[in-house]
Amino acid sequence: MVLGTTLDAWAVELPLSITPSGEAGPYTVKQWKQDWPGCEFEGGVQEGRVSVIESEGLKWLRVNFATGKIGSEEGGAGWRMPFGKNEAAELSYILRFSKDFDFVKGGKLPGLCGGPENVSGGHRATGTNGFSARLMWRKEGRGEAYVYHKNQKGDYGDSFAFPSDFRFPTDASVKVRMAIAMNAPGGRTGSLRVWLTLQGQEERLMVERPNMEWRTVDTFGVDGLYFETFHGGGDASWAPTRACSVEFSELKVQSGH
Repeated sequence: MVLGTTLDAWAVELPLSITPSGEAGPYTVKQWKQDWPGCEFEGGVQEGRVSVIESEGLKWLRVNFATGKIGSEEGGAGWRMPFGKNEAAELSYILRFSKDFDFVKGGKLPGLCGGPENVSGGHRATGTNGFSARLMWRKEGRGEAYVYHKNQKGDYGDSFAFPSDFRFPTDASVKVRMAIAMNAPGGRTGSLRVWLTLQGQEERLMVERPNMEWRTVDTFGVDGLYFETFHGGGDASWAPTRACSVEFSELKVQSGH
């Protein structure tokens, strides 16, 4: 990764590719700072919920979910990595839920974001403060895009469901692609698209949302990788009832879509 000055001294230039540093074992704060420069916060690393594993010829970040806990601060992991302002960008990664994964009601998966503020957790998008677009797993392995945008219906993000026949598998790799194009201020000319590929199957378009209005100003674009995964949800009824984990590999972001 090359450090640039597009947003600030810590912004990395695209394309970026993240491979966990170090040997298999606990993922330390020192390793995290090396691999993810410029993040203003993190949850889960210092607490020991993140580790590095090697499998299928790849290095993976494994996030272990705390039984009975929700949120990235207590139950999973999360941070936001800044990169330079882009009018369009695509995130891709591989994920794998553990064999005994407890989906409960749902939880968050990585996505993209932009703007000066962390627009999530009930902090709604106004058109000037930013946006976020993450994925979620839902009950019984269903899926959706979970999006904070200018025209969201309430304080919390809008859910754009995957096709009704889709289920996330356990103990199997899933390839993810998310593409976001920003809108011209004053119009609904932006877009969101999500594709998934299950093992042995063709890539499938899960979400296609044209006419998105991410912003009313041109002071921000797609400028962050929102790495976040946890159960929740707003209360303990979302929490896992048994130990489980999810793994991520080949995290990449490129400009354009």
